[in-house]
Amino acid sequence: MAVVPLGQSALSMTPAENSATPPNIVLIVAEDLSSRIGAFGDPVAQTPNIDELALQGVRFDRVFAASGVCAPNRSALITGVYPQSLGTQHMRTSTKGYQAVPAAEVKAFPELLRKAGYVTANTAKTDYQFGEPFTIWDVNHGGFSQPPDLALWRRLPGNAPFFAMINLMSTHESRLATPQTQGQGPLGAMVTRLVAAREAAVAKVTDPATVSVPDYYPDVLQVRQSIAQHYDNVHFMDTQVGQVLANLREDGLLDSTVVIWTTDHGDGLPRAKRSVYDSGLRIPLILRLPGEERAGQVDSRLISMVDLAPSVLALAGITPPDFIQGRALLIADESQQYVFAGRDRMDSVPDYVRAVRDQRYKYIRNYLPDLAYYRPLTFRDMFPVMQALWQGNAAGTLAPQQQFYFDAPRPAEELYDLQEDPQELVNLAGRSSHQATLKRLSQAMDQWLADVGDASSMAEEDMMEALWPGGQQPLTQPPAFQVQGQRLLLHSPTPGASIAYRVSGDDASWALYSGSIPWPASQQDQVEAKAVRYGYQESPVVTFGPRSKPRMVD
Repeated sequence: MAVVPLGQSALSMTPAENSATPPNIVLIVAEDLSSRIGAFGDPVAQTPNIDELALQGVRFDRVFAASGVCAPNRSALITGVYPQSLGTQHMRTSTKGYQAVPAAEVKAFPELLRKAGYVTANTAKTDYQFGEPFTIWDVNHGGFSQPPDLALWRRLPGNAPFFAMINLMSTHESRLATPQTQGQGPLGAMVTRLVAAREAAVAKVTDPATVSVPDYYPDVLQVRQSIAQHYDNVHFMDTQVGQVLANLREDGLLDSTVVIWTTDHGDGLPRAKRSVYDSGLRIPLILRLPGEERAGQVDSRLISMVDLAPSVLALAGITPPDFIQGRALLIADESQQYVFAGRDRMDSVPDYVRAVRDQRYKYIRNYLPDLAYYRPLTFRDMFPVMQALWQGNAAGTLAPQQQFYFDAPRPAEELYDLQEDPQELVNLAGRSSHQATLKRLSQAMDQWLADVGDASSMAEEDMMEALWPGGQQPLTQPPAFQVQGQRLLLHSPTPGASIAYRVSGDDASWALYSGSIPWPASQQDQVEAKAVRYGYQESPVVTFGPRSKPRMVD
């Protein structure tokens, strides 16, 4: 479908440009889901609420994750920086017992919103791989297996514009478990709980006979039933989206709130999640502006997950800082020629893959071609489609396009014509007729890696040593206090540290320090402060009062 250009007028239509009050912003992120949505052309999906949201907003149909798995891609979402630049490219850092330490200037965009006067809230998931800095959110509520708060903004004070990020776990890979799924170790109890909760909440609305089975899966009942279960989960997630919108409407907020709905990466199915194929990277996104401006438009420009952070900041009237590698393309009239992605270690399974895509072609570079794509992976291997693949591999019954992912070596380079071959099954890298395209995309990848860096160019153990010398997490130095006239200034000696404080008599919540504090409000007031650099330990809390010297609090 042709691109609908936004034009310069679109910038003037954004709420932040037209109003003294910045807009509220709600970001809804579903887990592990490609474009299995009616509004995006899927004939099986039953998604009336998201379809209606698409009619009220702009549908972006060529949006791509920076990684096909949650934690690396969430680091890109929250910062606007590619995972291999942050040191968050491996899934997960905690598997190896460390956290990434981004460059000192890097901040999560909700923290930048707080600095500009927003209040921020998150529900259900963080997973940024550089810890959970307390300066990002005013409210961080819920967890992976808990029901999300679908009116999260109600937990925030009502005297400031809000940003609320609502993460919906209902389409996560784990929700493909069945009563027969056997989890290993602590996964067993988790799977049992999730299966019971899902079966109590999710209706069976999809006939397995109606689903489409891609050529890289065997077309057997076990696979069809799992894909149908995925669609049922999508239908349930759609009801959650409908409830979020109903809650905004009930609170009289819908017309003053920007609503963004998207997913964190592609389907939670094999050869989708954890891959750099479009099945793992291509995701849907809808932007609904207050007043339903640009309602029903379709935008087919290439958008990357790193473009989300600067877009949200721009919607709030904030100039994105220089460290951000993405662009505010959700509201700009620019375009870009390429999007980029990577795949690295997946839990215990090492890998090192980079990919670049333009509007038609995908180029993949496998740095470890001697290793097969499918290797034993505990979490993924529990679920029905992967079990069907392992069974077919053992029995020798897989078709060549299915067996390909078990075979080693892999091609060092892959090239696909996504117009003619949307499933990415016919590798054109060795064909003389496509050498010019391969060279162009390879050079684009080289330039991108030169521009943003690639932490996987060194062994992970060496990267860990550089981030946490001797395997010890660095400690953020506590803030120092300085009285300057009627103001109190705070500073941490640790480069890049963020500081929060609270004054005695407050409601005990931590306010983000962004300049100076009026001082003293009374002779009895005391200030508590602490600091954190992303990836470091928090500093100790220090206190300061009108007649006291700063002291540490254990």
